[in-house]
Amino acid sequence: MDADACPQAIRDIVFRASRRLNVPVCYVANRAIAPHPSPLITSVHVGKELDAADEHIARSVERDDIVVTADIPLAAKVVAKEAVAIDPRGEVYTDQNVGERLALRNLLQGLRAEGMLTGGPSTFGSSARSRFADAFDRLLTERIRKP
Repeated sequence: MDADACPQAIRDIVFRASRRLNVPVCYVANRAIAPHPSPLITSVHVGKELDAADEHIARSVERDDIVVTADIPLAAKVVAKEAVAIDPRGEVYTDQNVGERLALRNLLQGLRAEGMLTGGPSTFGSSARSRFADAFDRLLTERIRKP
């Protein structure tokens, strides 16, 4: 999990799923994260360099892992390694959609840089939390059923 900008509500959902299904979770951040009492939940503290957490995740991810991230370039790297990325709002990135999302992200970033577009994503709220919980549960269920 890309923990640098992950909302606490999403962390809580992931913690509960880890406990319920006995699934290991690893948080990666460029700041220290307080240890979690569960032995299933570990954290990695990377350097403060820009994108250090993303690079660590991209190097470490394995096929069929689930990575929680709002970073679309990282999601593209995850998908390229045959894993799945899900953002904290419940959007699941796959090889069918990540290229389009990356292109849209780059376009919007360019428009913002030119001053032609302002603002960012909407406020994170209960509907986003619900979408994430539903999508994350589906992903976990699919992986548990896989032979």
